[in-house]
Amino acid sequence: MSFRYFGFAKTVLIALVLATTPLFAINIILNQYAESRAVSEMEAMGQVSIRRAEEAITTTVSFLQRLDRDDVETCDAADRIIYEQQIIDHGMIDAIGLVDAAGQRMCIIPDRELAAEVVLPPLRPDGPLVGIGMLERSYLGARAAVVSWDLKNETRLFAEITPAVIAMDPGPEYLRSYRRTELRLGDNLLWYQVGGYNSEGNDPSEMLSVEVASELYPLIAIVNAPASAALQVVQQLKVIAAAACAAIAVLFVAIGIWYSWRPESEANDEFVAAIRNGEFIPYYQPVMDIETKRVRGCEVLMRWRRPNGMIVSPGQFMAYAEANGHIFDMTRHMMRVASDEVGALYGEHPDFKLSINLFAGHFLDREIVADIKNTFENSEISYQQIVVEVTERYPLEDMELARKIMAELQALGVRIALDDVGTGHGGMAYLQKLGVDIIKIDKMFIDSISSDDNSTTIVDSMVELADNLGMGIIAEGVEEEEQIDRLMELGVTAAQGYYFARPMPAKEFIEFAERVEDEARERARIAAEAAAAEQAAAEASMEDEAA
Repeated sequence: MSFRYFGFAKTVLIALVLATTPLFAINIILNQYAESRAVSEMEAMGQVSIRRAEEAITTTVSFLQRLDRDDVETCDAADRIIYEQQIIDHGMIDAIGLVDAAGQRMCIIPDRELAAEVVLPPLRPDGPLVGIGMLERSYLGARAAVVSWDLKNETRLFAEITPAVIAMDPGPEYLRSYRRTELRLGDNLLWYQVGGYNSEGNDPSEMLSVEVASELYPLIAIVNAPASAALQVVQQLKVIAAAACAAIAVLFVAIGIWYSWRPESEANDEFVAAIRNGEFIPYYQPVMDIETKRVRGCEVLMRWRRPNGMIVSPGQFMAYAEANGHIFDMTRHMMRVASDEVGALYGEHPDFKLSINLFAGHFLDREIVADIKNTFENSEISYQQIVVEVTERYPLEDMELARKIMAELQALGVRIALDDVGTGHGGMAYLQKLGVDIIKIDKMFIDSISSDDNSTTIVDSMVELADNLGMGIIAEGVEEEEQIDRLMELGVTAAQGYYFARPMPAKEFIEFAERVEDEARERARIAAEAAAAEQAAAEASMEDEAA
């Protein structure tokens, strides 16, 4: 059955169910809606708590790193003055100081009675650079947190985060009166709690519970509320729904038939015709070596060239293509055209890489493996020159199957790149389970890398992670020379973006690659001649001295 018939049948079935379901079923639906909405609200509450805590920790860690970089790391009078000024400048920090290897305070600003108080666990040789702990001091249910930075000299800088930073009461009023929110750190260490509801001793079916975990730190937010609290939202809706059930069902049928049948069929027919007519074409964006200024390859990007010559960006059609299953034919077409258009160039440059974008649906069966074999086994582009990119923005439905498919591609020599790293669902799980070869830093981190310490810290962490796991790393969306300089400082050597070139048709890309290679050869020739001249001058000088 085609996609349009499936969509039409589904719409009519939903309409019939709505028209024939007894009134008690409407109550069930509304109750489920109320609970679903309450869970969403509770997730939002948890996310607010996690986000506030992450911001506080990240900002404090960056602040302690800056003190370490500036060598402000003692209890001397000069450093104490700097600590005092930093406390004034950073409203979230109550105190700054140093602790020894045992975790005992050596000094603290503002001055307090030290009383041999241990505020951090003893220093371990294999311990992390960053430590997080809790103090007994509290405000509105929030405790003061202490964040430390290991100076690698048996001492640690620490900063106490004011409880007011994390003390908050988010969420809609109908839930706030009943819910209980807790923010916990590490092994169940309580940081913040608000609300009086306690789920212990209650029937699990009569309460709602949500847990939200941080992807950056060992933080978890737990929100509990009685299911009965959610029902307040739909009391009036139940009355209205009972009276309007039949009218809504008829309206739903009419709108559903119009929306799901006529417009989609027309759009689907137009899309199929566009695929058949070869209107979807590859554009190529160079990937550059920022140290040698040479081309490393390119990423194949899809564009829709309408019959009138207008170019349509993928943001306007890609979601539709994926949802309706057209993306598979389109991807096969992209690979075939790319093999024909740039095959000769890649045959002359066996070190060039060709990156092809895949989406989550490609990893639900082995068809993509067969597609790549059929396209490239007799091509001038070898398997070893191919990189397939899978984005982190959209989750893979079957992680185990995806890993097997990727392993089969890697066995051919194809490399796997994880795109949009740090922006989506996969996170560390993708890096751990999928065995990727390359990570691509998303543009959102590159945009502010020259001005935002947080972005720099994140990119630095990605580079270190890639080095430790033996993976390559590529920066996306590079647009400014300052970003190039910063990336080189951090150890990133491959990048793509408008700074080098926009995505372009095959002819322009081939001309660009050949021009860049000619320039590289010319630089090498000039450098060789200069080295030879320098060697000759040195030899002549030695002969003069011998004479």
